[in-house]
Amino acid sequence: MKLLVTGGCGFIGTNFIRLMLGKHPDWSIVNLDKLTYAGNRLNLADLERDEPRYRFIQGDIGDRELIMDLLADDAVDAVVNFAAESHVDRSIDDPSPFLTTNVLGAQNLFECARQRRVGRFVHISTDEVYGTLGPDGRFTEATPLAPNSPYSASKAGADLMARAYFETYGFPVIVTRCSNNYGPYQFPEKLIPLMYLAATADRPLPVYGDGLNVRDWIYVDDHCLGVELALLKGREGQAYNFGGDAEETNLAVVKTLLAILDKPESLITFVGDRPGHDRRYAMDYSLAARDLGFAPSLDFATGLSRTIDWYTANAKWLEQVQSGEYQRFMESWYEARS
Repeated sequence: MKLLVTGGCGFIGTNFIRLMLGKHPDWSIVNLDKLTYAGNRLNLADLERDEPRYRFIQGDIGDRELIMDLLADDAVDAVVNFAAESHVDRSIDDPSPFLTTNVLGAQNLFECARQRRVGRFVHISTDEVYGTLGPDGRFTEATPLAPNSPYSASKAGADLMARAYFETYGFPVIVTRCSNNYGPYQFPEKLIPLMYLAATADRPLPVYGDGLNVRDWIYVDDHCLGVELALLKGREGQAYNFGGDAEETNLAVVKTLLAILDKPESLITFVGDRPGHDRRYAMDYSLAARDLGFAPSLDFATGLSRTIDWYTANAKWLEQVQSGEYQRFMESWYEARS
């Protein structure tokens, strides 16, 4: 199989490409990535010696001419779209790039793949399109979309466009919606690597509000295996939820991380909550279990320890991805909440 993977230099895309090339010796992957602040070509630099199984191309999913050329020249069997602006805080600061990439870029991919008659398209979405839950229940694929941030609204827009392409054109698209990922290569604006960096430097750990917002955590390899199952077995036009059976409050995650690092809880600093902060997410993945055979394999405690070990062993990577632009955004964002 030949795949076009978009956003493959980001956190989840990087892990997906590594996992798929390791599992499938007969697969090849073209990785298209714009290399924004959160995309790092160095994540997969060692694979660039493995042509023609792996090829990197820098480019934008909104570039119609480029996408049409790639899909024609490379005889692509399937597209897996990870490309997205994905940080909620940044979407609150400026929603426009999220609409450009997550809605218009995704639609351009759908249209180019439709015109080139690509046989399979997996579009990666998020649990955040469902909005927020009360203390009970879980999101199912039938839960109405009710996004509460510009980021999640942009992802919901792409999900609805995917549905429209299936219903209108019979486009062979499958949508996957996953809970909070963690693991190697995650950019340090997200909770776990952000708190790891602060803790190891003995700086205050900024926790939003009361810290009791709940997320369902899944180790990134379990998510990637779910995407693989959707690619190989999923029903066209269907959305599939993936979750990790690991509901934790943000505060509990931070305290567990501090305990692993043998750092004091006194480093925790509560900061003003972000606008529209969803209180709880939890995923019912029973449809994916029935249709695809999906189930998470790694418990949260093991996965978190493994993740911290990776960051500890890859201090140089962490240093490289913390550009001046990243530092400027993080400092201004949290200063406004202190």
